[in-house]
Amino acid sequence: MEDDLEQQIAQLGLQLGPVLALDGVGDLIGLLKRVRCDGLEGLLQVPRAPADAIERKDWTELKSELGDLLFQVVFHARMAEEQGLFVFDDVANAIADKLERRHPHVFGDEAAKADGAAQKARWEDIKAGERAAKAQHGVLDDVPVGLPALARAAKLTRRAARVGFDWPSTDEVFDKLHEEVAELRAEIAAGDLEKARGEVGDLLFVVANLARKLGVEPEDALRGCNAKFVRRFGFIEAELAKAGKTPEQSNLAEMDALWDAAKAAERAR
Repeated sequence: MEDDLEQQIAQLGLQLGPVLALDGVGDLIGLLKRVRCDGLEGLLQVPRAPADAIERKDWTELKSELGDLLFQVVFHARMAEEQGLFVFDDVANAIADKLERRHPHVFGDEAAKADGAAQKARWEDIKAGERAAKAQHGVLDDVPVGLPALARAAKLTRRAARVGFDWPSTDEVFDKLHEEVAELRAEIAAGDLEKARGEVGDLLFVVANLARKLGVEPEDALRGCNAKFVRRFGFIEAELAKAGKTPEQSNLAEMDALWDAAKAAERAR
């Protein structure tokens, strides 16, 4: 599996050049010379859509969403070109250079069969060098602000843990979790909703840290929970519909019983 991945990475570097000559990309660049819109909102919304299509195995939708993603790349490259900053070729060359720089065991003279731990350590050394070159000397300087909040929390704690700022085990994280819950309850009881808001953030941050300690990506875990909620609530709606009712015509006790029935049905599968 690792050998296949390395071959794919190597091939990607070779494929980036020819893709620039594709008529579709050229046509898209030409189209953007005549189209103007606010690209920032689209840039923030687009990246999650392909992942959603992949999770649903909707390959037709994935094709469309990848087109939207490509549009954003070309759009912002075109805007940068008009400002004299860089061109589309520079974007492709930048990722090709990064892949080559960060995979010396694939493209360079370093041992191609280095174990995973050695490759990971080398990866971090290379990224540290890149941060230093950008005058980003802080451990957390290059953690993207635009990441989803839970994903960024996990990345921040992961980065801090690499330099020793971490709890020894999950026991201490659970202690902190209980502490944050108590603080949140206290602020709610005091009626200070602004401080309660901050405590909710602290609680979520600790949960993200716990997930990281367990080797779980919090975004993936929450996404799975969201899907489970949608599935079970759909069961509630379907069962109510059989009785000629809608959720608005039901009550909490009835819907809670149906929720338990949905859970039981899932466990029985």
